[in-house]
Amino acid sequence: MQPWNEVNVPNLNLSVSDFQTYDSQSAQLKSLPVSGTAKLYVCGITPYDATHMGHAATYVAFDTLNRFWRAVGVQVQYTQNITDVDDPLLERAKLTGRPWQEIATEQIDLFKTDMEALRVIPPQNYIGVVEAIEMIEQSVVKLKELGFAYAVENDLYYDMTQTDLLGEICHLSQSEMLEMFAQRGGDPLRAGKRNAFDALLWRGQTGDDPSWPSVLGAGRPGWHIECSAIATHFLGSRINVQGGGSDLKFPHHEMSAAHAESLTGERPFSQTFMHAGMVSLDGEKMSKSLGNLIFVSKLRAQGIDPMAIRLVLLSHHYRSDWEWFDSELEQAQERLQNWRLAFSSPLGAPNPIAGLIDRLTNDLDTPGAIAMIDAWADATLSGIAIEPTDAVAAAVDSVLGII
Repeated sequence: MQPWNEVNVPNLNLSVSDFQTYDSQSAQLKSLPVSGTAKLYVCGITPYDATHMGHAATYVAFDTLNRFWRAVGVQVQYTQNITDVDDPLLERAKLTGRPWQEIATEQIDLFKTDMEALRVIPPQNYIGVVEAIEMIEQSVVKLKELGFAYAVENDLYYDMTQTDLLGEICHLSQSEMLEMFAQRGGDPLRAGKRNAFDALLWRGQTGDDPSWPSVLGAGRPGWHIECSAIATHFLGSRINVQGGGSDLKFPHHEMSAAHAESLTGERPFSQTFMHAGMVSLDGEKMSKSLGNLIFVSKLRAQGIDPMAIRLVLLSHHYRSDWEWFDSELEQAQERLQNWRLAFSSPLGAPNPIAGLIDRLTNDLDTPGAIAMIDAWADATLSGIAIEPTDAVAAAVDSVLGII
């Protein structure tokens, strides 16, 4: 699938000795590449109601990672999927009486427009499940041939006893995982399964649900295998970062990584598992089921500068949970105005780029980076005129995505 338009990003040609981000599996900071090539896979949207602020926070977080890598000369290979056929989308179609394909196309287009407005660099590979059916089918066939899959009636399941990842990324108890698995698309109580946590690989045709012909029998993919198949196809058996929102730690990231390791025979699939925090509104996590959503497109339609929205997102550390307040958007608009006024001055305060980069090498500390630019802008607007401002503007554009 064609992603959104490319973003023009200044080339900084920086050099750093170390760059660390938080790995959910080890619960520690881990070093990421600062030269050569880095492989990034971020789980994409299920396109039935995009793009709310929780989505935006996740994709801006991994855009910051992508930008920082590029700024230090790392060649980033970035793949993202779209779950453009799945139960939530089909449920929305039945509820509204609209074709699921129409809803998916509409929401994918809206998501692309929002990402472009927020200046998120597009992935090289932007892959929908529908276009990857054959690829995913081949992965399920391989898992079956290798003995990792078994049948329950017309469905195929992955045997989770074949992996040691269960609970290793989410760090939850078995009872907590059982409850969460049932809430997030799993079927722990299904008769015939070998293990409550076994994950669906291929769903046999049911009623009028969409299905595709297959050597496995007519059907469609399970949720977790789609990411395993797409990631290994485009990025190979090992990647540097598997990313997404923190609600994907379990079951999605544990199970998709387990599938990938079984497919390739190599471990670990991902060097680091990075997760963005959840955004709440009125004390509840923003979610489609609750309907408590702030949409990027609606703010844009009200005339809000997308750069102010991006600044709100960057003002929170990527892995923190936080609550949306309209007052923060007002503060971000004032900040954006100050920064632009400072950038428009030919000369300004001493260059803060070294400190800005130092903050980002420490687990992408964007709030700390923003504080440094705030101090520089205030000093510049107070009349300090020592160094050209164009280098600062280019650095802020390059690594924070703000113009």
